[in-house]
Amino acid sequence: MAILPISEKYADYADDLFFELQEQDIRGFVDHRDEKIGRKIRDAEVTKIPYMLIVGEKEAAEGRVSVRKKGEGDMGSMTISEFSEYFASEIKKNLSGF
Repeated sequence: MAILPISEKYADYADDLFFELQEQDIRGFVDHRDEKIGRKIRDAEVTKIPYMLIVGEKEAAEGRVSVRKKGEGDMGSMTISEFSEYFASEIKKNLSGF
């Protein structure tokens, strides 16, 4: 999972989300590179990152994230707890196939 801040202004919000997800045992990283968001998304897709959490002004103001799933695209806006619940359900679904 990658957290992609739209600009450096939202880096602190991205870091807060990262630590919150880490507490729930969800691994990932924050892409702090000085690149346009399109480039960050493209790079994450190429490196097969399964989930991208995009944060900008709207998301920071509302306490939400825009979620993109590899191969499916935009999944809409979620709170971090909604994403955590969705992520946990996906893990359970994938594990039940074994």
